[in-house]
Amino acid sequence: MKLPICVFDAKNAVLCPQCEGKVETGLLSQSDVNASITLATIAKSNNDVENFTLYSCKEFEGNMVLELDKKDIMKIRQSRTIYRILQDQFKNKIWLVEAEETDKKFIEDLFFPTKILSINSVWAPGGIQKTKAVISGRWTPRFPIDTKKVVEIVKNARNLDIEIEFEDKR
Repeated sequence: MKLPICVFDAKNAVLCPQCEGKVETGLLSQSDVNASITLATIAKSNNDVENFTLYSCKEFEGNMVLELDKKDIMKIRQSRTIYRILQDQFKNKIWLVEAEETDKKFIEDLFFPTKILSINSVWAPGGIQKTKAVISGRWTPRFPIDTKKVVEIVKNARNLDIEIEFEDKR
C-alpha cells in the first residue's frame, strides 16, 4: 500500500513528526491524512485494498475526490463490493479519478460509467478558459450523477469553468 503518509502512521492513526510537518507546511492536507487512515483500516480486512496506491484526496463540500492508480480504479470498477465498502467507510460521497491525468480524463472519470461524446475547451476574451462536456443521451431526473457536484468538483480541483450539456435536449 502506498499512501501520502507513512503506512505505519495510517495503520495506527497517529502521525509521525515527518508526516505532521508535511501537514503543517501544506504539502499534505487533512483529507489526505483521513483518506490514508480510512484506506489502511479497510485494508486490514480486504486484501485487494492492501495493494492500492493513493496519491491524494481532495475534499469539497461533502465530496471526496480520491486520486488513485489506474489499476486500482479498474479493480474498484470491476467489483461493486469494493466500491460499496469504500463508500460505507468514507463518510462523504467518493469520486474516483486517476492521478496525474489530463483535464479531459479527469472529467471522464467523474462521469464514469456515463459516456461522454466530447469535451471541448475554448478561450474567452480576457484569457478565461471555458470547457464544455457533451454527455450521451438525455438528462432525466434519474440520471445517476449529480452534474452540479461535478461542475463544483472540476472548478475546485482543476480551476476549470465547465458547462455540461446532453446530446438529446428533449
